[in-house]
Amino acid sequence: MRSWKITFGILAAIIITFITGAGVPGLPDVPLPAPRMEGGKPLMQALKERKTSRTFNSKKLPTQVLADLLWAAAGINRPGSDKRTAPSAMDRQEVDVYVVLEEGAYLYDAKANSLKAVVKGDLRKLAGSQGFVATAPLNLVYVADESKMKSGPADELLLYSAAGTGFISQNVYLFCASEGLATVVRAMVDRKALAKALNFPEHKKIMLVQTVGYPAP
Repeated sequence: MRSWKITFGILAAIIITFITGAGVPGLPDVPLPAPRMEGGKPLMQALKERKTSRTFNSKKLPTQVLADLLWAAAGINRPGSDKRTAPSAMDRQEVDVYVVLEEGAYLYDAKANSLKAVVKGDLRKLAGSQGFVATAPLNLVYVADESKMKSGPADELLLYSAAGTGFISQNVYLFCASEGLATVVRAMVDRKALAKALNFPEHKKIMLVQTVGYPAP
């Protein structure tokens, strides 16, 4: 009887883990501090200084800066409504932001204001073919989740997710201009290899990747 109870307990734990998810071994979720929604450079100045950079310092971004950056990218700016800083067609919010850091890859959860662990390990070298990608501190992977989109012509769905990706990446550009960070959005990435490393199902499509970091001295 005791053996049966132990076996049943283990089975129950496995079922609960499967249903609720227990994170990634060795890579805990990361709660983010509340984003700072005041300050920064005036909009017109940020637009004037918005630019693409391809040289980066390897210095890591502080957690507060990362939280502010992700909120600017696709955070909730109207509490209680789940409305975001970036628009999306019919408010589908089909473009997810994945965060690739040296220690692992995460999904940005705007509602919980946290990073949800996806894969442990350094996947930065898979986030693009240029040399700076593997050493820059942060790569944002913009992923269209087709399961969030209603049926329709394929070219129309692609248009919506491409537009959503563009809105988010421009938010990041403006944040970086305001905060003195370097950034570049890129299409040169082996999507198949990166999707495999991130364990993506078929309905998740990598659109673009954006590298962020401090400017190289």
